[in-house]
Amino acid sequence: MDLIKSKVANIRKINKNHKPTIVLMTRWHATFRCKSRLSKDIGAFKAAKIQKKLTNHTINVAKGIQKEGLADIKVAIDGIGINAAKKWALSNKIKKVAIQGPGNLGTKMKRQLLKTLSEKNNSHQFQNPILFIGTDLPSISHFDLIQAMQILNHKEMVLGPSTDGGYWLIGLSNKLLNPMCTWPFSGISWGTDKVLKETIRLASLHQIDYQLLHTKNDLDNIMDLSLWLDYKNFQISASSYQL
Repeated sequence: MDLIKSKVANIRKINKNHKPTIVLMTRWHATFRCKSRLSKDIGAFKAAKIQKKLTNHTINVAKGIQKEGLADIKVAIDGIGINAAKKWALSNKIKKVAIQGPGNLGTKMKRQLLKTLSEKNNSHQFQNPILFIGTDLPSISHFDLIQAMQILNHKEMVLGPSTDGGYWLIGLSNKLLNPMCTWPFSGISWGTDKVLKETIRLASLHQIDYQLLHTKNDLDNIMDLSLWLDYKNFQISASSYQL
C-alpha cells in the first residue's frame, strides 16, 4: 500500500498540468451486439450480461483514478447511437462519451485520439498523455493504470500484452504527441494474434521508446472463463459469474 501511495503522489506531482486521458473502448452490452465469439458458446443473452459486468468493472476502476485527480476518463462506445450513449453515460455519471465510428480498431483508436487532442487543444496547452483500455478484463485494477501512467513519465509508449496476441492497454506519452508523429499503427492485422508483434515492430521502426506491462487474459471465449467457472458443474448462468 505504501508503494502505491508513493506512486500516486509521484504521478499527481508530475501530472499536475499534464493530466492523462484514459479512453475506454467498449461495445454496447446488448444481445447480438457484443461478444460474438463468446455468444457462440453460451448464447448472446448471457454473453451480453458478461459484457455489461466487464464494462461496469472497468468504468469503476477508471473512475477511481479520476476521483483521485490523476486522470480524466472518456468512454468510446460501439453498437449504440450518440443520443442513447449520452443518456447511458449520464445515468452512470460519465462526463465524456463518444461513438467509436466505422473502421478497424486502429482507425477507431486514431479517431478517438484526434478527437481527444482536439478537445484539449489550445495555443497555450501541451498535449497530455492518452491511454486506451478495453473492457474485456475481469482482473484490471487500480494498480495497473497507476503503473501504466507512471511508465509514461519516462517512456514514449506503454503496452499491456494479452494472451491472445493483442493488448489490453496502449498508452502514448505527451512526448510522442507533441507534435503528434505520423500514426505509427497503420497496416496492423487487427483481430489476429499478430497485433502485439506488429505494433512492437512498428514502434521499433519509428524509434518509439516503449515498455511492456504484465500479460493479461482477455475474456473472449468459453475457455477464457476457466478462472471464473466450475467446469465440473458446467451449468452456464450469467447471474452466477463472479467477475
